[in-house]
Amino acid sequence: MNIKSLFLGSAAALATVSGAHAADAIVAAEPEPLQYVRICDAYGTGYFFIPGKETCLKIGGKIRTEGEWYDAYNPKSRVGTLWHDRAELNFDTATDTEYGPLKTNLILRWEWNDGGDTASKLLFANISLGGFTVGKLDSQYNLYAGYAGDVINDDAIYDGPYELNQLTYNYDAGNGFTGVISLEDSNSTSDSDSYGGAWVTSKADHYGPNVVAGFGYKTDTLGFKVVGGYDSIVEEGAIKARIDAKFGGVEAFLMGGWNTDGDKLNQYAGSYQNESACTTSDGIVHGAKCGWGDWAVWGGLGVPINEKLKWNLQLAYTDSKIFEATTNLKFNPVKNLLIEPEVTYMHYDFINDDTVAGVLRFERNF
Repeated sequence: MNIKSLFLGSAAALATVSGAHAADAIVAAEPEPLQYVRICDAYGTGYFFIPGKETCLKIGGKIRTEGEWYDAYNPKSRVGTLWHDRAELNFDTATDTEYGPLKTNLILRWEWNDGGDTASKLLFANISLGGFTVGKLDSQYNLYAGYAGDVINDDAIYDGPYELNQLTYNYDAGNGFTGVISLEDSNSTSDSDSYGGAWVTSKADHYGPNVVAGFGYKTDTLGFKVVGGYDSIVEEGAIKARIDAKFGGVEAFLMGGWNTDGDKLNQYAGSYQNESACTTSDGIVHGAKCGWGDWAVWGGLGVPINEKLKWNLQLAYTDSKIFEATTNLKFNPVKNLLIEPEVTYMHYDFINDDTVAGVLRFERNF
């Protein structure tokens, strides 16, 4: 073998090895990165697809801690300070169907007061599709009309029931007109009453639901709603009418309620006040005086001071001569963090007593 043949053979071998390496480089190319979570923005911020499914999930919640001084719901309370903590986890799902989004809502709540754990419960659990909702959430008497104000003690003068099972249909015409009809659980378990017998709260052989119905119209700056509720145990009810207005950044509302029998309390014209608010010095409970009487009225303002600070005011008065005034400041130093000091003044004409109560709340939403 001469030198030329040896050189050519070596070159051929090197070319073969180089080709093999080049082929290996193509086969061993790095795989594309996997997308483990797909964003689902069709139902709002925070939703993502559950892996392997076409259902979207959103997880959220809040942590709240607050100090309370005296009690806007108990004129005889002399508890100087109470510290209260709350934790909530929210789970929302949504799936597209031929009838619109199939949604669920689940909220779990845990609470702690001075001295120990006070509650852990299923707050809300409901399913909705095509305008229908079934399950547990607040009464449509509150949800549809709107709560009494953007304050913590908004129901010191009762505005309606919370946390009950229901079968509800919400109608939206798409032009500002809306309506609602709801069959609601009376939460009846056994024979009992409260507020000196003025409020029959349950009946053992009762099987009929309560009924709520309402309608309204809303524009960008004005809104009007009327909603009524019938308590099938007391066989009485109440009606609320509400006007909302926005001008500039200021929000205002005026709401009035009428009780079908001012001598009784019912689910839709009841009371969250301690019985001491309607108990005379001789120990007799005049339960109707803890509620509205024949009527109640609420009004309020929300005024943004800047992008991080808002001032709120709520005033309320009843035919039973209970007056409430609450004001607070809602301060958001950073996104999803709320610092909220609030003061409430209550006057009870029937027992000639006054109460001033305060709350300092810290809340982190996520």
